[in-house]
Amino acid sequence: MKAPQLAALTLALAAAFPGAAQAQSNEELLKELRALRDRVTQLENRLKTAESKPATSQPQWGMTPQQVQEFNRIAIKTEALEDAQEAQGYKGLKISGYMEPAYIYNKAQNRAGFQFINNVGDDGYNYDNSYFGTVALEFAKETESGTRYKLTLSPNRGTDAVIGNGGFVHEASVSVPLGDLQTRMIAGHIPDWSGYEYLQPTLNKLITHNLLFDFTLPTAYTGAGMELTRGKWVSKAVLANMNASKNAAGEKAPVLAYRVDYARGEFQGFGFAGVHGKAANLVGGTRNTALDLFEIDGYFIRGDWTVQGQFSYGQQKQAAITPDPDTGDLRTAKWMGLSALAAYKLTPRLELIARADYLKNNKHGGGLLGYGADQRNGIGPEVLGYDAVTGDLVFGDTEKGVNRTALSLGLGYAYDLNTSFKLEYRLDRANAAVFEDVKDGSFRKSNSVFGASMVVKF
Repeated sequence: MKAPQLAALTLALAAAFPGAAQAQSNEELLKELRALRDRVTQLENRLKTAESKPATSQPQWGMTPQQVQEFNRIAIKTEALEDAQEAQGYKGLKISGYMEPAYIYNKAQNRAGFQFINNVGDDGYNYDNSYFGTVALEFAKETESGTRYKLTLSPNRGTDAVIGNGGFVHEASVSVPLGDLQTRMIAGHIPDWSGYEYLQPTLNKLITHNLLFDFTLPTAYTGAGMELTRGKWVSKAVLANMNASKNAAGEKAPVLAYRVDYARGEFQGFGFAGVHGKAANLVGGTRNTALDLFEIDGYFIRGDWTVQGQFSYGQQKQAAITPDPDTGDLRTAKWMGLSALAAYKLTPRLELIARADYLKNNKHGGGLLGYGADQRNGIGPEVLGYDAVTGDLVFGDTEKGVNRTALSLGLGYAYDLNTSFKLEYRLDRANAAVFEDVKDGSFRKSNSVFGASMVVKF
């Protein structure tokens, strides 16, 4: 305690007891003040002695001098490693990937064998040859400002290959925060976000995808937009080319694609997505025509149970398979469908899965998003056979397309945290003969597919 503080304390005591001060003589008061001054001097000397002791005399947290030296060396090395990682661009970088070698048996196609990184450009996108049998490598990075970069490469099986570019890029996107992390600008090549099923085999419970995923949803968007997170709501929308990395000459109008998700609680939620604008018309072979897609999906996941469902509706002008019989004009293709999946874990590792799909597509001979009459996928009017003279297909009522169903039963087994095995039996049916049996050229109402795959991720 410093002398001025003690002096102030003495005066305060004197002020508090004025009667005692008056009762003393001036000589007695002077003696007491001198004694108090001597005491203050002693306290000041003790304080100076304590402050003058070297720091090494302080306790060392139970560590020896050698341990302290080693601790300091480790701290310096750690800081150097962090600085080097940041300088080389590794800070905030995550590298991951997956692969799914698959075995597929298709009865009508008279084909059985392994599928892995086969070129989708050679065979086309079909329900027995979609995104399984793939390999992917993903690079994701987030900067200190919150900007996110994502690049996913998938040879022959990515979205860029499916839309016809033949490239390796599956996704190349960026997300930039505007003011806060919940308000973002998004841009780049972005895979479609519609429906309850995910494209990646690591997130898809079965091997194949449902009918709505394969035939009624876009593949990818190339454009820019916004993503907003507000409590339990997540909304995103882009103005983009649909299924095209660049518009053809004469095409100027983009599509508006959006998705909104709501997490109602810990175990359930729903979402909806849509696309409105002009997109490629692969059936009529004309310029881009007006397209409207809308779907709503939901999920319930709790304990051993998983339940998911989806409803989809779509239409595209001048995309119907059968033109007007009187004028020859191309007509609007329309479709609607339902899909539901249920899964139950028999054990913590073994899961039983069932999925059922229905797709109504009978108007104007049928016609789906990018699909005309297709005897492999079961789309279009009934087929009676081949003309014996010309070799051309002979159709039944060309005004009516077939309605499609599919039932899949499967098992999923989690071998460890990074490896899982899948089995699936799938039965596809139509309400008229439309599946070609390539062995004898006949046409049937149904087809069976069996698949097995191994999914490995890191």
